[in-house]
Amino acid sequence: MIAWYSLIKNLHLLTVGITALMLVLRFYWLQRGSVMLQQRWVRIVPHLNDTLLLLSGILLVVITHFYPFTPQGAWLTEKLFGVIIYIALGFVALGRRPRAQKVRWIAFIVAVATLVIIYRLATTKVPLLGIL
Repeated sequence: MIAWYSLIKNLHLLTVGITALMLVLRFYWLQRGSVMLQQRWVRIVPHLNDTLLLLSGILLVVITHFYPFTPQGAWLTEKLFGVIIYIALGFVALGRRPRAQKVRWIAFIVAVATLVIIYRLATTKVPLLGIL
């Protein structure tokens, strides 16, 4: 069981890193008007990676028995809400709908800050709000 946990945790951490890297790269390319955004792999890799990220997260929940919406999983509940907020901010920062540059920049900066908060929750397992 410990070997599986380590393998899945490392996969989860790798996919988190790829998600963060792809956010920064795609935002940079968007700001530069780069044709890289039109590359097929740039449109596919984030979806594949995020699917692996979600699956590894679910497996970690099953293995560790930390469940959201429970007193022991309060940090995980906050992390889950953080992920939802991060996804919404990513849509604003990178979405195809025309938006003011200022709005995209604010969404990008807040998305990166949200990733930092999610990382803190995951590493400390201490909820920020402690509402449960």
